Amino acid sequence: MLPFQNTWPYEVIMGDIYVASCPFCSEENVLLNLRPTELDDIRDGKKRLLVFPCCHGRVTVIDADQDYLLTDGPLAKRQQQ
Repeated sequence: MLPFQNTWPYEVIMGDIYVASCPFCSEENVLLNLRPTELDDIRDGKKRLLVFPCCHGRVTVIDADQDYLLTDGPLAKRQQQ
């Protein structure tokens, strides 16, 4: 079972990947510097450093499914800080 606090939902819209809000600064509708083709590499086991453009918060993405990014540390707690 995946630790839910290490996941963050995302959406692919017209070839771009967005999150509804940043887990660090709560900025809304953040365009990520990540391409859908990179999600395939992540699913195959490749890790990817993801830097949020709004506040430069960073996480390492270690897996992804159709709806969520799985990171190496908790995200939900970061949002509450």
